[in-house]
Amino acid sequence: MARRRTAVVRGKALEGVRKSGARARAGLAHLADRIIDIAPRVPVRDLTTLREQFPGLGPEEIADRLVAGAAKATATVGAGVGAAAMMPVPPAMPTELAAEVTGVAAIELKLIAELHEVYGVRPAGTLAQRSTVYLNSWSQERGIEATKPSTVSAAMNSRMKRELRQRIVKRTVRNLPNLMPFLVGAAVGAVMNRRDTRKLAARIRDDLRKVQVPWDELPALPALERPADALPEHALELDMGAGRHRKDDDPG
Repeated sequence: MARRRTAVVRGKALEGVRKSGARARAGLAHLADRIIDIAPRVPVRDLTTLREQFPGLGPEEIADRLVAGAAKATATVGAGVGAAAMMPVPPAMPTELAAEVTGVAAIELKLIAELHEVYGVRPAGTLAQRSTVYLNSWSQERGIEATKPSTVSAAMNSRMKRELRQRIVKRTVRNLPNLMPFLVGAAVGAVMNRRDTRKLAARIRDDLRKVQVPWDELPALPALERPADALPEHALELDMGAGRHRKDDDPG
């Protein structure tokens, strides 16, 4: 009798684990789709605009400013979720976590796109095609993929979207311990996000330096079009621009 009861309990537990796993996979797939959907909505400053906002600075100096601003922005997102986790009953933590993942992704996608501008390697193609390149760069944590014609030859098709979704899910799963600051509070959530954004930027910059085109050798490029349904600028601000730099925005 006891063995039968134990078997029933074990069976129910395994069934619960299977259902939880299925829900988790579905949630991650939905999250990946959200990131794919927001990528074309991220407003990107082109090189001309960045040079106007940072007069007198060279590529590395502007890149430093962009990384510092992005790290500060993702730290702010992490601090918000960390603070929510410290509440006696965390309000809708899965929703909070999804908001953090997508918020950080949007900030880092903007950073990646603008680093490509700074290093003179803007991907060819339409807004949708460039967004695909930046998503590939973000999910693989590499910058050099943007130089491969195959990544920008066509707008995202179903196979490309499926492969990209899988990479985003893998990256999200890998980062979940860093994106769930339960019981550690806002300070640690902020530190984790700041650190990870800087690590991502360092990898991207290393790759972009290998294919960098000096500004005086760049052909004339059209201004980047602004997405019709662009995400709000204030949530994605990577740096305050000329004349508004603050000491705590400096790289380091």
